Formats: sequence, C-alpha cells, structure tokens
Amino acid sequence: MQQTVVRVICAIGQSGQLGLNGELPWEGNQDPEYVADVARFFDITRGHVLLAGPKTIKAVPEFARTDRTLFVLRSHMDPEETLKQFAGRVVYIGGGPPVWDIYARFVSHWDITRLPYDGPADRWFNPNWLTAGNHAGAHGSAASV
Repeated sequence: MQQTVVRVICAIGQSGQLGLNGELPWEGNQDPEYVADVARFFDITRGHVLLAGPKTIKAVPEFARTDRTLFVLRSHMDPEETLKQFAGRVVYIGGGPPVWDIYARFVSHWDITRLPYDGPADRWFNPNWLTAGNHAGAHGSAASV
C-alpha cells in the first residue's frame, strides 16, 4: 500500500506566535512578507490534500477550493484511519495546536516561515511537535525555519 506523506506548512512570529483570538495574529497585514507567505501557502498546497478543522477549512478562499482536496477533521476521527483515506497523496495538516497535538507524530516535514511579527498571541508553536514523528512509517522530521 502506498504511504501517505504528511506535512505541515505554517508561519510563526518571532517568538513562536501562532494565533490570537482564533485568528493569525497578523491577519490582514498587507506588508510584502505576509502577502508572500499566504501566496506561498496556496502555491505549495496546490494539488494536494488539506486536512484541518472546520474553521480553517471554511477560511479557505473560493479560488483555492478547486485545486486542492479539502477535508474537515473532527475530534472523534481516528488519525490513522483518516490518513489512510489519502494513501499515496501528500497531505498537509492545518488548523494549529489542537490538530497538531494529534497529528504531529505522523508529520514527516515541517515547513515553517518565521515572520517579523512580535506582538501578542494566545497560541504558540510547540517545538516538541518537530520530534513527535516517531510513528512507524514516518520519514523523519525536517524543519525549515
């Protein structure tokens, strides 16, 4: 059976900030590095699968709904069974800390952009996710920071 390749692509602030009040802390910032990060996300995930919670999937703009497979995760779903549905595909896990706490052990590649944001947050990147990939079949963890 073909292996599912599980990846994460995300951006963090200077101190590891990920979220604030249910959004990205830099949401709507039109400075070039933020705009480029959003464009890069949609470029890299094109043609692949994006698994995320309902709020994240709902936030995917219309233009990005036709060139990738979107799949809504729910807390009752078994991660191994969910990933088996996408055997042979590249799957990106979105949705932030609650989802990554569950799926980090399956992730073989972390693609992390560090943005110049250095303000408040209520969600933070957990570096332990980078070494959680001890699941049989994982291809090791790599981080691009």
